[in-house]
Amino acid sequence: MYEFLQYQVRDAMTADPIAIGPDATLREVEALFEAHDFNGVPVVDGHHHLIGVLTKFDLLKAFSFDSHTLVPHYDQIMEQPAEAVMTRDPVSVDQHLPLSRLLQKLVEMHTKSLPVVDNGRLVGIIAREDVLKALRRATLQHELPVHAESSP
Repeated sequence: MYEFLQYQVRDAMTADPIAIGPDATLREVEALFEAHDFNGVPVVDGHHHLIGVLTKFDLLKAFSFDSHTLVPHYDQIMEQPAEAVMTRDPVSVDQHLPLSRLLQKLVEMHTKSLPVVDNGRLVGIIAREDVLKALRRATLQHELPVHAESSP
């Protein structure tokens, strides 16, 4: 377990994650969610700088209307660009952040994953599952059997 305290986000993250541009349509994002079972996807500009995150919750919000709004057709909503509903300036983490601090942040925020940035550029994504795997890996390393050398 002590091994886990040495881990950084970069040791457990998924590097070079799938990301979308701000003009990707909600239809394209929905297809991405279906194909990869994602809950969210980072939104980056042309220089790969993180500008937002689009989650399934954000996608649902595109269909939320009050009683004074004319409800557009489904296809019209799905042709909107990601930037219309994405969460701007999302919380992100540095790749050198200790994994133990990230674990605390995920618990406090009740979030499933966070984008990982280096100087504002998206370099990875870290999810709950990644932290759990790192915990298991740290524990297994200490439980490996020590082989006794046979004496002649």
